[in-house]
Amino acid sequence: MSEVEDYTGRTGRNETREEQLDRNWAELLQEMRVLQMGVQILAGFLLTLPFQERFEILDDFQVGLYLTNVVIAALTTALILLPVSVHRRLFRKRLKETLVASGDTIAKITLAGIALLSAGTAALVFDVTAGRTAGLTAGGALLAVMVVLLVYVPVHLNRRAAAGQGSPHPNGE
Repeated sequence: MSEVEDYTGRTGRNETREEQLDRNWAELLQEMRVLQMGVQILAGFLLTLPFQERFEILDDFQVGLYLTNVVIAALTTALILLPVSVHRRLFRKRLKETLVASGDTIAKITLAGIALLSAGTAALVFDVTAGRTAGLTAGGALLAVMVVLLVYVPVHLNRRAAAGQGSPHPNGE
């Protein structure tokens, strides 16, 4: 549950709701900047592959996996840009809470895209260099690790905090 959804008015900070939303938005934008760098690196790597000599010997599965990764990279890039577009459309309409809540959702979807892109890229590299079994194993293992890190760990920490064992603040700040 996001801070916007479970807002109780008590954040442990001396700030108004507007100040809190402004801070949340700034924090969200900083997170998106970090995500953008990772996606740009992976996308850049993928875009250089067709210009390598070895690319010509890829089999149909590898070419399909490569093209899937390029599509995921492009869509994930678009998702990273989406909060900026939403902000431009909602700017000065007094919809900051909507902006922060939608940005939170977009960031979560973007993380899923990055997990798929990372696993797909690892699968392609392992497939080309070590064989199909190694590629499928590496891609599947990395995807499983990403799910644990990006889904299970935050959910677990949130449950611990809600049970009073973690954060002293009700909304996890």
